[in-house]
Amino acid sequence: MSISPDDIRKMKGSRPIAMLTCYDYSMARAMDSAGIPLLLVGDSLGNVILGFDRTRNVTMQDMLRHTAAVARAVENAMVVADLPSGSYESKQQAIENSQKLLDVGAAAVKPEGKPEIAAEICKAGIDVMGHLGLLPQTAEKLGVKGKDTAEAKQIMGDAIALEKAGCFSLVLECVPEQLGKEITAAIGIPTIGIGAGRHCDGQVLVSYDMLGLFQGFQPRFVKRYANLSEEIENACRKFKEEVEKGVFPGEQHCSK
Repeated sequence: MSISPDDIRKMKGSRPIAMLTCYDYSMARAMDSAGIPLLLVGDSLGNVILGFDRTRNVTMQDMLRHTAAVARAVENAMVVADLPSGSYESKQQAIENSQKLLDVGAAAVKPEGKPEIAAEICKAGIDVMGHLGLLPQTAEKLGVKGKDTAEAKQIMGDAIALEKAGCFSLVLECVPEQLGKEITAAIGIPTIGIGAGRHCDGQVLVSYDMLGLFQGFQPRFVKRYANLSEEIENACRKFKEEVEKGVFPGEQHCSK
């Protein structure tokens, strides 16, 4: 039975929440089998899959294709899909594009910031995961947000507004650990941190960073649990060597 937004809400204060980004069928099957409760079809696919330097290059068509692929694989995990840059500029556009993502298999959507837009999506009966702190779609400079008092107050206010809007959870990206702790204590929905410290209700990482598949910039908050890029390179070298030496295919690999 699939995990629901209510299940995620109930995890606050009782069970730390693990979330990973996911972009394709095969990876989704592995993550679902591993028991990851939340799979985020993130617009980070623009960086790690499509090779762009910013997430703002990702389109609705990109998100629909990858969300559908992930949704076809899962049996238990809840699939959340990012609303890409430019897809939720108005109430009508936000609702229409959110519904499109639900139609291909997402259980919820995630816009960046904009509590007023999140409220309208929730009013339409669509589950929403909020996102505050660093907002990669619109940020002119990547880095920690909320270090000064005014910005921290704004993020706290937006967090409260997103809970009131009806969001079932909230991603906090690149905020000081103390601010992450204060927001987590101030709101009744789970916070899921990425570079937001140890006191959030859950943690999320970009899977290609966590698995050592992406060789680009690695933020301070990333922990690598594998080095698959090196393993893949070694496997490819071995395949090339065996083909060139006539070792592969062997008799056991030939059709009879």
